[in-house]
Parts: sequence; structure tokens; C-alpha cells
Amino acid sequence: MAADEKTLTQPAASEVRPTFEPPEEAVFTLHGVSLWYGHKQAIHDVSMSFPVNRVTALIGPSGCGKSTVLRCLNRMNDLIPGVRVEGRVEYHGNNIYAPEVDAVEVRRRIGMVFQKPNPFPKSIYDNVAFGARVNGHRGSMDELVERCLRQAALWDEVKEDLKKSGLALSGGQQQRLCIARALAVQPDVILMDEPCSALDPIATLKIEDLIRELVKDFTIIIVTHNMQQAARVSDYTAFMLLTGEGGAGELIEYGATSEIFTNPRDKRTEDYITGRFG
Repeated sequence: MAADEKTLTQPAASEVRPTFEPPEEAVFTLHGVSLWYGHKQAIHDVSMSFPVNRVTALIGPSGCGKSTVLRCLNRMNDLIPGVRVEGRVEYHGNNIYAPEVDAVEVRRRIGMVFQKPNPFPKSIYDNVAFGARVNGHRGSMDELVERCLRQAALWDEVKEDLKKSGLALSGGQQQRLCIARALAVQPDVILMDEPCSALDPIATLKIEDLIRELVKDFTIIIVTHNMQQAARVSDYTAFMLLTGEGGAGELIEYGATSEIFTNPRDKRTEDYITGRFG
């Protein structure tokens, strides 16, 4: 079995896994969330809260359910045939999986930035304006585009070339354009699924600086394989791992990033962070 697919047994029944609730207002609270892709269980009994205006990092080996948890938060998993979700995902106290909840509205409030930059084959301007137009933005589109590009730390680099194709930008610029596009629909939360994995170190640092700036106005939840990145950008860190015979992802430990990286409570967390597996 490959190292990044390692499955560890669960703690003995006598070992009570410490729980952690951030001492701050929560934007999301998960209660016993489990998810299946067809007959394959991907995550098992995940319960945790994500605090407002903080960066929370989800770390763990490949396939341990980090991205699945992330996609539960804006119902992106709904788009995959055969998905079944159990438990509750509360957004400001409201269950987003309730029958009356509009998944499209959920995704408007909870933006997402993907692993690989995916600008539309449109101009820089139209990339940013697209979602706002779809959602019936009534203010000045020029002002909105400029504000979002400034928030994404891209305005000074592209302000003379707004008609240029977004696909003509560098990888790091494309990712910041995708962040500007997400900001244009005025979300409450920004989900980031390994947003720097396709970028060089310089572009990565720009995205990390941007994350620390954006968290003043938004709640950010990031999936990353980069331990140094999690330590640099996040306020809280959650460690996930495949456990048990079925190999479903579980939350092993969750806490303030400084604690997770300097004084983890679970030996498996320490082993992962120090590179003993994963």
C-alpha cells in the first residue's frame, strides 16, 4: 500500500479522542457528517466547527477525505451521481442540506477556488464580471471589477490589459483572477482546494499573503498537503486520516495551528507532521 494511502486502526475504545471547539462564533458546524460515493464511504462521523474570519487548514494524506469535507460545505458533492450524505452541515445555524435550501444560493454565499486555475476563456474583465452579471448585480460593474481585482492583489498587474484573455496570464495570476471572480459574487466564505499546488514558490507566497489579507473580510477554509503552508497561513488546523477496515476518512485532531504543530495530542498527528508517514 502506498504511503499516502496508509490506513491506520482507530484508537482503542478506552482512548477518548480530544474534542475541540474554537472559542469563537462559528460560520459552519458539522454534526456527525458521513458521506458515501455509491457504496464507498469517503468520510465517517466528522464533527467540527469553522470560526468566522479565520483561516482553517485541512491536512492529511491523499484520499483521507479533506476535499470531500470541503465540498460538503457548499454542496459541490451534490453534482456527483450516487452521493449520499448523513448528518448535519449547519451554516450560521441553518442546515444547508434541508429540502427547502437552494444549492445554487449556497454556492453563491460559499465561493470556491480549485486546485488548478480555471479562468473562463474570456477577458480578464469578463471573468470577474461573469458571476455578478448572472446574479443580477445592479451597481457599477467597473467599480466591482476593480475592487475585486484589488482585493485579489492583481489590479496593478492587469489594469492596462482588462480586455486581454484571462488564459494569457501566468499560473499565479490566473489563480488570483479566479479568487477575484469568486469575490465578485460577494461570498461569506471562500473554500480553497489546494490552491497553490500547481504554482511556483513565488506565486505560492503571493497567494499565501493574499489569504492572510482576505481573512480580515472573509472566512477561509483551505485544503493543503503543504505542512509549511498550513503553519504559515492558518489559525486552526484539522488533521484527517483513513481509519478502520473500510478506510473512511475521519477527523483525528483539531486545534489551534500553533498547538497542532508544536504539541499535537495524538501520536498519529505528530507522525504525519514530522514526516514519519504520508
